[in-house]
Amino acid sequence: MLKIAFATSDGTAVDQHFGWCQRFDVYEVGPTGSRLLERRLLDAASDDEEGKIESRLAAVLDCVILNISDIGGTAAARVVKAKIHPVKVAKGTSVEDLLARYISTLAGTPPPWLRKVMRARDPQPVEQSWTRSVAAVLKGDAA
Repeated sequence: MLKIAFATSDGTAVDQHFGWCQRFDVYEVGPTGSRLLERRLLDAASDDEEGKIESRLAAVLDCVILNISDIGGTAAARVVKAKIHPVKVAKGTSVEDLLARYISTLAGTPPPWLRKVMRARDPQPVEQSWTRSVAAVLKGDAA
């Protein structure tokens, strides 16, 4: 299951710019369906660029995908650095339609960008030292 955020003013359409958004609807989405986890309401954006980006980023930090109608370059870079994939969609795109597409994609074969997003959030297995593995095999202790 993935957490996906939608920048929306009313819960029905993605119609908000990341920096000015006052509401993110966060859904849990998987190959068999989706469910609304919560509506995250924010205060009006300040004129301070850094504070504006930080407050919006903090609201979606646990999400892997962020759907917005627009996003500035600095904010996009910060979102990507936080391992969140920003998806810019046409203003007014239906949240319901996007959810259906995500569900369908996850039920099939996700494209490379989505597999990368999913792997980025999965805990990485601790790699075993090759030397230690060989030493264990030589001693008869298969690791």
